[in-house]
Amino acid sequence: MLLRINPDNPQLNKIEQAVECLRKGGLIIYPTDTVYGIGCDIHNQRAVERLCQLKGIKPNKAQFAFICHDLSHISDYTRHLDTPVFKVMKKALPGPYTFILDAGNKVPKSVSPKKKTVGIRVPDNNIPREIVRILGNPIVTTSLKDDDDIVEYTTDPELIYERYEKLVDIVIDGGFGQNVASTVVDCTGGDIEVIRQGLGDLEAL
Repeated sequence: MLLRINPDNPQLNKIEQAVECLRKGGLIIYPTDTVYGIGCDIHNQRAVERLCQLKGIKPNKAQFAFICHDLSHISDYTRHLDTPVFKVMKKALPGPYTFILDAGNKVPKSVSPKKKTVGIRVPDNNIPREIVRILGNPIVTTSLKDDDDIVEYTTDPELIYERYEKLVDIVIDGGFGQNVASTVVDCTGGDIEVIRQGLGDLEAL
């Protein structure tokens, strides 16, 4: 299904449609403030396994990030945040960043069976954040890579739908996406280290 949602003012009935799909174990594709992502409910093990199968990876090798609604959500799935890290995150989020943090006890084993870290995203896009807010917990997220050697990320939701309509349950059309992924920031070693420069620029904050 191709579901068109207004990114500026997401229609509640359509957000609830996506949430209901997630609760039933569905996979959805959605816009973020960077590239389009694909994900599922972090608490649905079958859905996580299905996502791994689609991506061609083993569940114990998966490195999925979570989309959270805000910083209060983050504290549920990470260990205590140092004040300097929290200050940077407060400035940067919502925004085009993935923060690698020490995983807390609430991270489901199906998502991170042996890993001690977790990637956290709070994208500056109302659609995924509203989905997470209504769902009541984060969703697993991974970038929608393209097989093309030149175009790394597909930005057109209609082209995404053509390719994935039989592989996922809902493709959300929230307008054209970016073609640059998020900046990945490792905060687990006590220092704040950019390990992949993407759309976000920490130095500009």
